[in-house]
Amino acid sequence: MQRVPDSSSGARYAHPFSAAYWRAAAAEARDLRKLVFAALMIALCIALGYLPAVTLPYGGRVTWGFLARALCGYVCGPVLGVLFGFAEDILSFFLTGGGGYPFFFGYALTTMIGVLIYALFLYRADLTVRRVFLAKLLTNIENVTLGALWMSILSGKAYLVTASASAIKNLVMLPVQTAILCALLAALSPYLKQSGLIPDGSATRPRL
Repeated sequence: MQRVPDSSSGARYAHPFSAAYWRAAAAEARDLRKLVFAALMIALCIALGYLPAVTLPYGGRVTWGFLARALCGYVCGPVLGVLFGFAEDILSFFLTGGGGYPFFFGYALTTMIGVLIYALFLYRADLTVRRVFLAKLLTNIENVTLGALWMSILSGKAYLVTASASAIKNLVMLPVQTAILCALLAALSPYLKQSGLIPDGSATRPRL
């Protein structure tokens, strides 16, 4: 497969509401380097799933897969990111056995939407702490609302009870996850820039 050059490879966008943004995002799905990067992020997600979670007050538990998903959205954009989310969830389920639970597409949808949110905030954008925080906030809200819905469908548990408990946990995790993600992006952005995986003009660390 030959890499397709992107005429706007150095462009950054203040928001995703432009045709040029989506042309650039669509081109990533035909870029061999980005496809390889997305595949590596799938492997990293699966590997991170074996790391022990960090326990926080009020039942919060920081797991590590969100780092690879956010990084994929940051580098690969929303189009390839959604494909990555689908492939990552399917492969994770079959490689790990799903923890004894049957396959349910709702969780794949949650992963796909989560990577899409990361991409819409971080891909080809000026990297700021506010953007990282908002991306993590919205993915946490998505995890609460959809996670409680899937749990209600599969187990019959009351939606509001599950959502309330999950909301508290995600609120506790939010600042910790934001800080970890900012640190990761600050550490990796210079190397991603040097390798041509993100535009040359991209910031190398999150600004306020």
